[in-house]
Amino acid sequence: LASSQFGPRLLRTFMRDTANQVVLGTFIATFLYCLLVLRTIRGLDEREFVPHLSVTVGVLLGVASLGVLIYFIHHVSVSIQASYIVKTVSQDLCGAIDRLFPDEIGYGQNDFKNADLDTTIPSPSEALGQRVDSKHSGYVQAINNDRLLEIASEHDLVINVLLRPGNFVVVGAEIASIVPSDRCSPELINSVSETFVIGRERTSSQDVEFAVSQLVEVAFRALSPGINDPFTAVSCIDWLTVGLCQLAGRELPSERRFDSDGQLRVIANSVSFAGVANITFNQIRDAGRATPLISIRLLEAIAATAERTQRSEDIQTLRTHSQLIWESAQELSVVGSDRVKLERVFNDATRILNEKSLATL
Repeated sequence: LASSQFGPRLLRTFMRDTANQVVLGTFIATFLYCLLVLRTIRGLDEREFVPHLSVTVGVLLGVASLGVLIYFIHHVSVSIQASYIVKTVSQDLCGAIDRLFPDEIGYGQNDFKNADLDTTIPSPSEALGQRVDSKHSGYVQAINNDRLLEIASEHDLVINVLLRPGNFVVVGAEIASIVPSDRCSPELINSVSETFVIGRERTSSQDVEFAVSQLVEVAFRALSPGINDPFTAVSCIDWLTVGLCQLAGRELPSERRFDSDGQLRVIANSVSFAGVANITFNQIRDAGRATPLISIRLLEAIAATAERTQRSEDIQTLRTHSQLIWESAQELSVVGSDRVKLERVFNDATRILNEKSLATL
């Protein structure tokens, strides 16, 4: 029942939880230990043998199992609550942002402010670029950035990464392009291919959008007619706001990555603030448009994020979503105190966006 409300994320959290692993391990260890002790007990032959010490240890393990069972019931009752699940996913989101922003694939263009860089991007066409195809079908879970930069520097290449963690790839599809192609060997192509970790499902290790999508999924399910739990959706919005504020204050990495000598080595698409904001607001706005509380909390999230935003393009993204939320509420003809509060929050968000927009000029 809990999994149907919060999605498959709950099952992954259950199996990854250390307390659950300890409890299940205690049960299994006690069971196996008692089986082994039982095998040593003999009473039908001439020599009866009862390992009293081992039996005593088995009894103690049985009592310990009863204790961890009581703890397990309490822990599970807490871990299936919406606030616990949302907080766990939010920690994954914040951890992914800490790891990935700023990106650590070599050096960005801003790291060479006083140097003349050759920022010309070579053409990845078939005539110039060597294709690197995927060996498996699945989701790109991670890319070994350090190894990729090492290969490019060692062989004096420019590698154009066509995918980023979270994208789905079919076996045989192009995942990267190497320039120039005349320096490529089968071993080199295989080394580049091995820097891509492809699996059956997405992970949040290098995929910020995946953690965002999981929080959005919980909010979307909570707003469905079958569940109708707007307060869980509000909790998701609150923790999404934490991630957006954290991302808004980070330096987004350049697509062009250089080695220590200032040579262009890797071209890779990175996650943008606009992309994360679109995932955050679009689905929740559509699902919660009939609930003024959701629209109000979304506008409050925009206002809180705007205060920490430093880039003009990010401010414009927030302004667009603020206007969409307001227009959606207008279509439903929100009246009474909800309309008053909604209008006040919208005006506050607009004022903050205007102030930040002027500050970035």
